[in-house]
Amino acid sequence: MHVQPAHLRAVSALLTDNGIQCSMSRSGDVWDNAAMESFFSSLKTERTSHKHYRWRDEARTDVFDYVERFCNPLRRHSTPGYISPAAYEKLQKA
Repeated sequence: MHVQPAHLRAVSALLTDNGIQCSMSRSGDVWDNAAMESFFSSLKTERTSHKHYRWRDEARTDVFDYVERFCNPLRRHSTPGYISPAAYEKLQKA
């Protein structure tokens, strides 16, 4: 049995008390969060790393623009065969 350090137990209890279910994989499962790691790496590399936002809303708007106006409709992704998510959804509905 694996025993969590006190600070991790406190975080786990805080999440549970607020109705949030924490999702963590076993140690060594490198693929568990691969899609999100890839997305945030692309977001930082392609959009945010070279920008300085003055306001949180400015950053939020820019990230929304990246996802909804570039990433989903235009940017090709490797998983669905190097097509955009929008094109993949059209193929699935056809």
